[in-house]
Amino acid sequence: MDVPLSHRRAASALSWRGLVVPDVGMLGHRVSAVVRVHDGVDRWRRENGWPPHADPSWFRTWFSPGPPDRSPLPAVDLVGILVSGTAIEHALNACGALISLAPCAAVFEETAAHDPWALNELDYYGVGAVVADENSARVVIPPEDRAGEFGPSLYGRWLREVLYDRVLRSAYQHPVDHRASSTAGTECAATDCPPAPPADH
Repeated sequence: MDVPLSHRRAASALSWRGLVVPDVGMLGHRVSAVVRVHDGVDRWRRENGWPPHADPSWFRTWFSPGPPDRSPLPAVDLVGILVSGTAIEHALNACGALISLAPCAAVFEETAAHDPWALNELDYYGVGAVVADENSARVVIPPEDRAGEFGPSLYGRWLREVLYDRVLRSAYQHPVDHRASSTAGTECAATDCPPAPPADH
């Protein structure tokens, strides 16, 4: 599935540098995730036989008794989460669940962001709001990073494996473009571009 152009614009407006991964299932919601790849960790994992493991049954073995090296280092960070919505109530419901994982922002069309009371509610809970379309984006409310208040979780760690798998497997690699809001991103910095997956992926 291709990345909605409005999500690419929104990520750029929020200065979330990384790759936009579309249509990710998180806690019952379909969202876009902005992820940053750790080149060194990714290279080490591929060279040492630690490909992405998105199978939750395999992931549970990391936390069972065994050698301390059973858990590979995460190769990606979750920079932020983008939720599409025509209703602020939907965005608040989705981001209210997801803000424990990373900063979360709702992406609206212009007409959906006119209720100041609803926007105040988003702001109160630390949820961001971006008005975006295919041509431009502007941040109405910057999201807060409250993930540290919740601490690391088993689900969050597994999600990073899922995202790592998506980054390597995806035929669509969409870097966020910071050069201009009206220019489509076609290149990315070396630290943000994942290497090509190995032949057995």
